[in-house]
Amino acid sequence: MRNLVYTGFMSLDGVVDSPGGGPGEEHRSGGWVFKDLEFVPEAWSLKGEELADTTALMFGRRSYESFAATWPGSQDHADYKELPKYVVSATLSDDALVDGWGPTTILRSTEDVAALKESEGGAIFIHGSAELARRLSDAGLIDQYNLLVFPVLLGAGKSLFGRTDRDKYMLTLRESESYSNGILKLVYDVKR
Repeated sequence: MRNLVYTGFMSLDGVVDSPGGGPGEEHRSGGWVFKDLEFVPEAWSLKGEELADTTALMFGRRSYESFAATWPGSQDHADYKELPKYVVSATLSDDALVDGWGPTTILRSTEDVAALKESEGGAIFIHGSAELARRLSDAGLIDQYNLLVFPVLLGAGKSLFGRTDRDKYMLTLRESESYSNGILKLVYDVKR
């Protein structure tokens, strides 16, 4: 069985919207992970650590389209280039997939994601894709959260967690660290 890991940047009030401020990111405070915050290299070490565990990437359609526009040619993301990718979308067509960015499979439903998790292989990391992450969390499919929590309050915006009335999920803190610029690294496993 494969683990499904959500990795992302989150404001203290739970917003994950437009952290980099790039194309397709509409939040009025887009770029909040870089703006007005001292750069502390070790605060970003989680991203490098994750790469050792990543055997595939998963995106929702909008995040795939955003990342596919820049990551394939980016030296900062070269290690992700040949990894298998899964895009969860009911509307994306095969001809919309980007060439030269490793094998990409379209999954059409939450059930397809559940079936993928039952297959052999290592961890699949979800990047961005807040709506997808909420849906998969509500379905009980996410196994781990790797979060960098930033010392900023954004108010409105996409949230990682839905407001669905459901049974509680307990989390176990695997790892935490705080950095001089106020960023917190939080790694949680979902208790089963």
